[in-house]
Parts: sequence; structure tokens; C-alpha cells
Amino acid sequence: MMMLTKVLLKEILAALALFFITRTLVKSLVLSRLSSRKLPPGPKGWPLLGALPLLGNMPHVALASLAKRYGPVMYLKMGTCDMVVASTPDSARAFLKTLDVNFSNRPPNAGATHLAYDSQDMVFAGYGPRWKLLRKLSNLHMLGGKALDDWSRVRSVELGYMIRAMRECGEPGEAVVVPEMLTYAMANMIGQVILSRRVFVTHGSESNEFKDMVVELMTSAGYFNIGDFIPSIAWMDLQGIEGGMKKLHKKFDALLTKMIEQHAATAHERKQNPDFLDVVMSNMDNSEGEKLNIINIKALLLNLFTAGTDTSSSIIEWSLAEMLNNRSILKKAQDEMDRVIGRNRRLLESDIPKLPYLQAICKETFRKHPSTPLNLPRISTQPCMVNGHYIPKNTRLSVNIWAIGRDPDVWENPLSFTPERFLEGKHAKIDPRGNDFELIPFGAGRRICAGTRMGIVLVEYILGTLVHSFDWDLPDGVTELNMDEAFGLALQKAVPLAAKVRPRLSNDAYA
Repeated sequence: MMMLTKVLLKEILAALALFFITRTLVKSLVLSRLSSRKLPPGPKGWPLLGALPLLGNMPHVALASLAKRYGPVMYLKMGTCDMVVASTPDSARAFLKTLDVNFSNRPPNAGATHLAYDSQDMVFAGYGPRWKLLRKLSNLHMLGGKALDDWSRVRSVELGYMIRAMRECGEPGEAVVVPEMLTYAMANMIGQVILSRRVFVTHGSESNEFKDMVVELMTSAGYFNIGDFIPSIAWMDLQGIEGGMKKLHKKFDALLTKMIEQHAATAHERKQNPDFLDVVMSNMDNSEGEKLNIINIKALLLNLFTAGTDTSSSIIEWSLAEMLNNRSILKKAQDEMDRVIGRNRRLLESDIPKLPYLQAICKETFRKHPSTPLNLPRISTQPCMVNGHYIPKNTRLSVNIWAIGRDPDVWENPLSFTPERFLEGKHAKIDPRGNDFELIPFGAGRRICAGTRMGIVLVEYILGTLVHSFDWDLPDGVTELNMDEAFGLALQKAVPLAAKVRPRLSNDAYA
């Protein structure tokens, strides 16, 4: 018996040794084969700085231009970091679908550190239990389909406030600054869901200051910060970006702290009807699984208030600007709504499925003016192969969503704003929710924007209401709109849209 045990033990040890030796050899062979492969093509760049100086003030445009020369998968040395850029639907699919797990984490950067509470939020958090919990809570209680249905009345009421305010501005012939109105309405919508109250009682200096803070956050978070790519000199803050982020963070932290304190003081009033913040705060005391702390909660609120207002606002603003430049599109949209809705009531969310031209306008704006021109960066956890090219471990990934939307191999006359392309032909069934890589304004894969559903609902409902409720004209003395872009995490109009509005519905519709 003892002899049998010794023989068996020797065989087990020999098998284990063979297993580990074989696994090591196979792994070494795979890594050797991978490392012998060529990197994707790309520009050589400058000494030390690499390709950073090539990006200029409009990185999405510069990268699209470089991709025409180097191809759909392009490698750039950015300081001491590796970066790969995907610029076509097929290359985006390879990274965000086929290799999605390998690219599910975010690289460290100044925005995540100084604005997002050192990556304690949902947008920049590592792919793991905390991120999954934040995502789950957000979907269940605010961003998912059922949650969106539950707060549809909030959207209707707040939109009513906005169109009445616009009507009052329009009556003396004043131009309405569209993004300011949109931020005011959207922040109040989100405030009602998160805090059970309006964030801004009246449209004015307070809401405009909040809008400026959101734009500053989105702009600074979108910068290509030298310190992110050459960590050894990050302390020097050569561009002054990190100093600005720290100052802005203090403003947002004070605002969020005030919101949470005021909310806690009225907790007893909501025991039977908890709001989003009540639900999230309850997870601080959850004895099972992942726990949240107050920093996680502040960071999550920062995500929801900034991304929830700015990205949708920019899409609506661009869409209205395109229609003001092409009145036939505006008229066609209004004619469709008059047939379906008439002029005696406001548009309802339930009307939207019966308004295919409005939906096509929204898709065309997502295509030509995506709210995030470059997807939020990801980073590879393992080396991999894409299109026959070697991608090293810890390579940053940027998908040029702006370039995909303007790819002439995908879109006929891509610079033309043509909603009809989504009504018939090969693009008629394309959906912007992340499965059709020709149109991925919210990204795709595991790290697709958590607010995709909410963004589509807000854009279609608010844009439709504005087009249906008002006739639109350029301000006095303006003959042509400035359509220049201002680069940031969200793609802003360089010059905010201002327009004159005239009511086109019966008086009762605005009551």
C-alpha cells in the first residue's frame, strides 16, 4: 500500500511538473510570436514627446487625417506610452467587441485623479465589483428602461418650464441662448430624480454658472495632458491643466456636499418613496458584498449631473443649428409633427415612434456631431493581435467616433446633413445603441456609456418638443451660423447657438 502511494505521488508530481513546464513553454512561445509581430503603422513623432505635438487643438480631426495615411488601426508613441487608434467600423468592432474584455479598463489620467475623486466614480473606475455596483444601481434606479419610464412625468414637467421660459424670452424678440436653456432644464430633470427637488428654481446666473462649470469640466477632461503620457514630469503641470482641474474640483465638491447635506436633512419625508440618492446612500450600510463610501457617491453624482446635461445638450444644439442652416429639414420635421400631433397640444414621448423623420434627424446628428468625438480611453490588460498587428500590454485605445461618422467608405456625402439616409436603404435599420459600429455615438461593449438609453430619450423628446413648439430664426444681423467645433470630452459648438423663437402652437399647449 505504501509502495503504491509513493508511485502515485511520483506520477502526480511528474504530471504537475510537465503541466507547468508545458504551460510556461507555450506561454513563452505565444509571447515570443506576439512580440515578433509588427506594431500597427503610424507616425514617428518627435523625440521624447512622440506624437503629442501632432494632435494640435483638434485631436479628433488630426487623428482622422493621420488615419487616412496610416490606416484604420494606427499606432502612436505618446510620450512614454503606447496608444492605438481605431478609425473605421471594422477596427472599432475588433477592439470593442472581439477584444472587449482586454480593453475594459481605463488608463490613469489627470481628469480621473483631480476631477473624478481619484477614479472613485463610474466613468473612470476600474472594471471590477465597485464599477459593477455603481452601474447596476444607476441602471435600476435611473438609467434603465423601467426607471426612465418611471420618471417620464418629471421630463414633461421640466420641459414645460423650459418652453414657457423660452416663449417669454421670444415675445420681446430677444434671442434665446439654447445651451443655457437646455442645461437649466436637464439639470432640474436629473435633480428631481436624484434629489427629489429642482436644482435651479429660476433660469439665471446660478444655472449659467453651473453650465460654465460643466463645459469647463468636459473641456479640461478632454485635453491631451502631457503629464498623462510622460508621468515623470506630471508634477510640472506644463500646460496648467491640472491646476485648473483642482480649482474646478473644489467648486463641484462644495456643490455636491451642499446637495447631499440638504438631502439628508429631509430624509424623513421620503421614507415611503425613496429617490435615487436615498437608494445609493443605503448601500453605504450594506453588510454584504461591495460597499460604497461618501466619495463614491459624490463621484457618481458628478458623473450623472455633468454627462447627463452636457452630452445631450450638445447634440440638441448641433441639431437645431443644422436645421437653421437647412430650413427644408426644419419644415419637413414640423410638417410630420403637425400631421401626427397637430398644434393643440405638446409632443408626448409616446408620439416619438410615430415620427420617423425626427428620429432620423437625431441619428444624423449623432453621426455628424457625436457628443464624444473620441471615446473615453481604454487600456489593454494583455498583449493581443488586431488585423495582423501586435498590440502591447498597457496600450491605450482611442476610438475615433467622429472619424467613423465621416468615413466616405461608409457614408455617402458624409459632410452633408442628410436625415433621409436613415429612412431607406442600407442605413435604415442602423441603431445608435452600440451594436452597429457605423454609428456608435455612445461607444460600445462593456464600457458603453451607462446613459445611452437616457441620452436617446432626452435628445428625441426635447429636440422634438423644441421643433414642434417654435418657429426658429437667426438673431437680427446674423446671416450665417458659425459651425466651428470646440474640442473637449464633449464636442461643443465653438459659438453657442442663439436663436429667435416664435410660438407655433395654441396658447393652451404652453400652459
